[in-house]
Amino acid sequence: MAKEKIFFDNASTTRIDPEVLKEMDPYLKQHYGNPSSLHDYSDKPKKAIEKARKQASDLISANKEEIYFTSCGTESNNFALWGLARANKDRENHIISSAIEHVSILNPLKELKKECWKVSLLPVDEYGLVNPEDVKKEITKDTVLISIMHANNEVGTIQKIKEISDITRGKNILFHSDGIAAAGIIPVDIAKLGVDSYSFSAQQMYGPKGAAALYVKKGIKIKPLLLGGIQEKGRRAGTENVPAIAGFGKACEIAGKEMDRNIKYISKMQQSLIKGIKSEIKNIKLNGHPTERPPGNVHISFEFIEGESILLMLNIEGIAAASGSSCASHALKSSHVLLAMGLAPTMAQGSILFSLGKYNTQKEVDRTLEVLPPIIGRLRKMSPLYKE
Repeated sequence: MAKEKIFFDNASTTRIDPEVLKEMDPYLKQHYGNPSSLHDYSDKPKKAIEKARKQASDLISANKEEIYFTSCGTESNNFALWGLARANKDRENHIISSAIEHVSILNPLKELKKECWKVSLLPVDEYGLVNPEDVKKEITKDTVLISIMHANNEVGTIQKIKEISDITRGKNILFHSDGIAAAGIIPVDIAKLGVDSYSFSAQQMYGPKGAAALYVKKGIKIKPLLLGGIQEKGRRAGTENVPAIAGFGKACEIAGKEMDRNIKYISKMQQSLIKGIKSEIKNIKLNGHPTERPPGNVHISFEFIEGESILLMLNIEGIAAASGSSCASHALKSSHVLLAMGLAPTMAQGSILFSLGKYNTQKEVDRTLEVLPPIIGRLRKMSPLYKE
C-alpha cells in the first residue's frame, strides 16, 4: 500500500492556492496578448499587471508605484544589491550585510568586492540574530548600503529590522531587506520597518513560481539589472510573465486576508512537532530564535548523524523535508548559516528543516512523530560517533 505523501518543505515552495490558479487561467488561454502591444489584446494583460501591483503593495503597506515585478526572489535580491550599489557608487564604496544571508545576497556581494566595493559581513549570535549595535559600530563614512534579511530562510530567525533602520535613518545610508521568508507569512509594514528596498516572492505564499517583486521606496535611485525595453518604468526590461504576475497578486491578497488564521493554525502544528521531537529524541538542538521565528519553521539538529541520510529515510516514508536552503541543497557541505551561529560542523551536518504550511494537518505531524524516532535510532546505531 502506497504511503501517504507529506510535504514539509514549504520554505522552498508552496502548493498553489486554487483561487490563485483560477486567477491565472484567463491569461494563459484567452487574454494572452503582450501588455506592451498597441492593440486590444494588450488591454486586459496590462490591467492584470496593475491590479497585481496594487495587491502586492497592499500586502506590505506600500504604494503600488513602488513595486517592480521580477522573475524570482534571487533576481529581486540581485536587482537590489547591484542596482542600489551602482546607482550610488559616486558616493562611497562600503556595504554592510550579515554572515547568514541567502546566497542570492552573498554571491552578488562577492562580485561587488571584485569591483572594489568594501563588504562587511556581521556576525550573529547563537540564535542567528544580528545585533543592531554591531551594525552601528560597523558604519563608517564610506557606508552606502546595508542589507539584512527580515527572516532567515533556514532557521527562521526574525531580525530586528526596525531597530536597524532607526540607526541608518538620517545617515544617508540605503537599507535593503530580503523579505522572501517573511512576506505573506508574517505581517509586513514597510513604513514601520523603515527600509528603502524589500524583496518578496510568490512561491512562498501559495503563488506560482516565476513571480516576485522588489519594493523600492519612492525617490531612491536604482539602476536596472536587465537592460532592454521600457517595461516596469524602465527599471526591469523584458516581457512580463502576466499569468504568474496575476497569480502573485492574488496570492498576496489571499495572504493578507488569511494571515491571522494561518499564523494560529500553523503555529499550533509547529509547537506540536517541536514538543514531540524533544520528548521522543535525545541529543537534539532546535536552531534559530526560540520565539522570534515564522510559524511553521522547525529546524532541528540531530547529533551523531547526517541530515542527508535522515532526508532519504523520511522520503522512503513519504515525508518531504529539507536540510537547508533549496538553493544550496546540492552543495554537500555544512550550512553557512549554522556555522555562523556557532554550531560544530558535526552538529550542523545533522540538521533538518521541517517547514509547515496551511495545507498541512495535525495528522501529518503525528505521522512524522511516529516514523522519525525509529529513523534517528537506526542511523545512530550505524554511526561510529554515537554511544548509548
